[in-house]
Amino acid sequence: MEEEKKEKVSFDEYQKHAYNLISEDGKKDLVLNGVLGLAGEAGECCDIVKKVKFQGHTMDKEHLMEEIGDVLWYVAETASGLGVSLSDVAQYNLDKLHNRYHGEKFNKEDSIHRTK
Repeated sequence: MEEEKKEKVSFDEYQKHAYNLISEDGKKDLVLNGVLGLAGEAGECCDIVKKVKFQGHTMDKEHLMEEIGDVLWYVAETASGLGVSLSDVAQYNLDKLHNRYHGEKFNKEDSIHRTK
């Protein structure tokens, strides 16, 4: 039996769904809870890659994807705390990077001599 294909969710829809899953205590300070959770989940991502690189583990893509999802969840929470959408954050970041690299791709000189 074929697996049913799910429609992909937009960043902004994801953010709305994620917000509904935040605990009442977490909603009291979305930014603080978001950045603390982000630090913890990013650390878990690092730990998975460290074990592959230095301890002989095999890459468990599903586990890393799960942890990246947790990172995304806390990014969404932090953005909600700031009153901005994830699509706003994504566009802001792309604009910053295009300005930094003066075009469409990475440039070593622009990276070394960046102003922001």
